[in-house]
Amino acid sequence: MKKTVKANSAVRRWIMTVVFLTMIVGLVSACGDEGSKGTDGNSGSAKGDDSKLKITTTTGMIADTVANVGGVHVEVEGLMGPGIDPHLFKASQGDVRKLDGADLIFYNGLHLEGKMGEIFERLEGKKPVVAVASKVEGNNLLNDPEGQGEAIHDPHIWFDVKLWMSAVEVIRDTLVEADPDHAEDYKKQAAQYLEEMEKLDAYAKEQIATIPEKSRVLVTAHDAFGYFGNAYGLTVRGLQGMNTMSEFGSRDVAELRDYLVENKIKAVFIESSVSTDSIESVIEGAGKLGHKVVVGGELFSDAMGEAGTNEGTYLGMVKHNVDTIVNALK
Repeated sequence: MKKTVKANSAVRRWIMTVVFLTMIVGLVSACGDEGSKGTDGNSGSAKGDDSKLKITTTTGMIADTVANVGGVHVEVEGLMGPGIDPHLFKASQGDVRKLDGADLIFYNGLHLEGKMGEIFERLEGKKPVVAVASKVEGNNLLNDPEGQGEAIHDPHIWFDVKLWMSAVEVIRDTLVEADPDHAEDYKKQAAQYLEEMEKLDAYAKEQIATIPEKSRVLVTAHDAFGYFGNAYGLTVRGLQGMNTMSEFGSRDVAELRDYLVENKIKAVFIESSVSTDSIESVIEGAGKLGHKVVVGGELFSDAMGEAGTNEGTYLGMVKHNVDTIVNALK
């Protein structure tokens, strides 16, 4: 009798073990089937963060624009944060790793990222490395008067909202080609963003027009606002050239000081990514000649504001600049 009970117990344990193992196998198979489907239920690689296009950009303006066009299908990281001067930026080993790990790279072009040219050349054979300024027509580009030999163009195209629309189109077309499964989303999101840019362009024109014509003079530390001035009707003067690596001396300070005094310019502007020392020397010089000049406010030129603020977006940055200029010069 005891042997029979022991035998029955052994059988029950064996049956339970078989049932348990069968359940485990079933669960594993179910997980495998689920993992072989995307979020849309179609067969293919598993979705999730790994399915997003990993994109590395240089400037914050490009990163924000890519994020708006790419939406949920992209993971964007910009190398140059608030206050970073792209003219002087030198990529660290960590930055190079981010570029190496990206599926796509977007940069401005027109020599803005002058110290990164060799890195882009090395990566071009491995992945798309795209200059967002590549489709701006030559007759729309401003020349750098300090360029030697070959013609050097002003790279600050984002300050003419109409010109930056061509950058949006470059980004859209690149994403469509790289990820055709989401082409319609990219096209739709780009169209919506372009509509917002049209409104911003109109707003800038309307607001700048409220400044008395004789006061429409924008004086900054470096000549980053040429496109802005052309697009919205301002005379632009900068102490330094288009590139912050260009040198300036006491003669440049004296010439700008005299210009302020002669034209009775009441305000100049500092930039978030450029030292204030140079423009402060101009203000001090004008004061010694009996002409008071004030700082009209801080503009965002080569870098946007802090993440999470309006100025930390392209649209918000441009609007901030417009409002700051208008408030100071009206």
